[in-house]
Amino acid sequence: MVVCGGLTVHCGGGFAIRSEKVFEWDQTLEEVNMYINLPPNVPSKQFYCKIQSKHVELGIKGNPPYLNHDLTCPVKTDSSFWTLEDDIMHITLQKRDKGQTWSSPILGQGELDPYASDLEQKRLMLQRFQEENPGFDFSQAQFTGNCPDPRTFMGGIHTG
Repeated sequence: MVVCGGLTVHCGGGFAIRSEKVFEWDQTLEEVNMYINLPPNVPSKQFYCKIQSKHVELGIKGNPPYLNHDLTCPVKTDSSFWTLEDDIMHITLQKRDKGQTWSSPILGQGELDPYASDLEQKRLMLQRFQEENPGFDFSQAQFTGNCPDPRTFMGGIHTG
C-alpha cells in the first residue's frame, strides 16, 4: 500500500526521473490504474488526458505534454477514463485482454522486475480464483513455484 497525495493505493509499481515520481500504478484483472501527482495552483480545467487504444497523452493545455507514450498493452477506450481529485490525476485503463498481467502501464518505463512481476501474476491469479469462486476464501492461499498465466489458465477467463 502506498499513500499518494492522501489516496491509498496498492502500488504495482512506479516510475521516477531523477528521483521525481512521474506516476504510480496498480492493476486488477480488468483494469490498470495510474496515479499522477499534479502541480499545485493549476486550475483543474487546464489539465487534459487523451486515451487511445495503445497510447496515452496528458498535460496542461497550451504546454508540451507531461506524458506522451505508448501503452504496454491495448485498452478499451470506450470504458477507460480519467478523473482529478486532490491534485492527483487518476487514469483508469480498461484492459482489452482481461487477466493479462502488465509489467507497467507505459511501454519501457517503470517496469516491474521479474520477482515483482511474478508476485503480481500470483496476486491476479488469486483474484481470478476469487471472482470465479465467490463462495470460497482465497485470502490465505499461496502459490509455490511457477504461477500460470491468469488470462489463459484452464481455457482462459470466461466472460459472460
